[in-house]
Amino acid sequence: MMSTPFLRSPPFPGIAPSLAAVSLMRDAGDAAVPVGDDVLDAIIAARVGGTFWGALSDGVGVERDPWALVTQAESIRAQADDEIALIAGLLGVPVIGPDDAVIDPAQLRVSLKARIAAARYRDCFTGQPVDAMQAVTQLADWRRHIDGNRGIVAASGMAFWKRDAIRHFLWDGMASPPFLSADRGLRRARREKGALAVWPSRVPVTLPQDAMDQGVALARVEDGFLRSRGLGAGLHPPGSVVVDRTGIYYNARASNDLETLLATHDFPPALVDRARRLREKVCATGVTKYGPEAGRMIDLPVGKRTVLAIGQVDDDLSVRLGGAGVDGNLDFLMRVRRAEPDAWIIYRPHPDVQAGHRKGHLPDATVLAHADAIDTGAPLMELVQAIDELHVLSSLTGFEALMRGRSVTVHGMPFYAGWGLTRDLAKPSARRGRQLSVDQLVAAALILYPRYLDPVTQLPCGPEIMVDRMADGSTPPMTWLIALRALQGKFRRFMTLFAEFLHG
Repeated sequence: MMSTPFLRSPPFPGIAPSLAAVSLMRDAGDAAVPVGDDVLDAIIAARVGGTFWGALSDGVGVERDPWALVTQAESIRAQADDEIALIAGLLGVPVIGPDDAVIDPAQLRVSLKARIAAARYRDCFTGQPVDAMQAVTQLADWRRHIDGNRGIVAASGMAFWKRDAIRHFLWDGMASPPFLSADRGLRRARREKGALAVWPSRVPVTLPQDAMDQGVALARVEDGFLRSRGLGAGLHPPGSVVVDRTGIYYNARASNDLETLLATHDFPPALVDRARRLREKVCATGVTKYGPEAGRMIDLPVGKRTVLAIGQVDDDLSVRLGGAGVDGNLDFLMRVRRAEPDAWIIYRPHPDVQAGHRKGHLPDATVLAHADAIDTGAPLMELVQAIDELHVLSSLTGFEALMRGRSVTVHGMPFYAGWGLTRDLAKPSARRGRQLSVDQLVAAALILYPRYLDPVTQLPCGPEIMVDRMADGSTPPMTWLIALRALQGKFRRFMTLFAEFLHG
């Protein structure tokens, strides 16, 4: 019996192998569980098993991805029990044994089933036993994560307090890219013919054009849609990011990986069902982008149409690139009033603005000239579910409201607009127009597009684990840096309000 399971975990840096393991060899006397063809089919589809995280190309002393190696071969010379022979048998590549005879592919499948049955499987996030199919599903998520990082040779614009997390997010099975200045990152990427990962708001505005001129591909990194239990502006490391190779989701002026998924992916039934279960879990736990909410619900008038208008950060890239010409929070609020002249409008400022970290504050008197109330503390999703209509510019709140079956009017062009799910007031995009279900939207935006990092194990995880962790409060501890940032925000907010008082 082999001493190493076929379905095994990548050697994630800094993570104990015993923690990351999804499989262990069975103890003597343990009964083997039969393995069906469905497990082999799932392995083929996911291309997992063996050292699937290995390099795609040759290198001295470098562990290779056997799946990439086999697909490049016309035949394989190996013994019948070698992993590369077992993979070749799955892929239909002839395997020639030591006696120069071709090994029967059916024999290789039987051998692989026995190899898989010789192990026991565990959920690396809970430690609970699982079956082989669940282990394949986890490895498939890891393969997608690792493959998404292939070819990234440097990273620029990553805030120092995010870098530990970014190292995990961008690990490609062999290494994490070094953090370099934009200029040095471009030079390295050009020299190594690789891609440069960037945080768009923290690199020079000229970088995209410079990269294009030099033939360097960019991978834009941003917060995901289930982020953490804290504000980014408050220096809470992200629990989720997106790594986009063609654009970025909030830039409606150009295509991006998420938009392409929404426009072209076939969304198989199993994926849509997974998205439905994920959506139901998100709604049941009350998780939003920054975690479960607390606060007192505001009173709403009876017998009158109620509208919630979500403020944003005025200079945020999602407003500048996805706002469809709306000029900040005041312009947005005035447009909401024009669209809802008889409604009772509640204005909700963005939490980063409210905390004093970002631009976009409106004096109360200015807000109340166009709205009927200001809310800063009600549980947001409870409020969304209580009002008649939600108005957003490009806020993620619109997406969260759609997951809860609410009616959403959109003034900009966020990623979730243009698919038949929202009332869109901006000019439609020719790249959109496909009619999608909410669960197809969720499948792309929460499962296929982002990657997640479990705050407990530090392993890449699926969105379901992230929702569970956010719901039970499993987050990184408070640091002196986070505390200092909170004090800075309070001071800025005090100065803003003091200036308003002085000016009447």
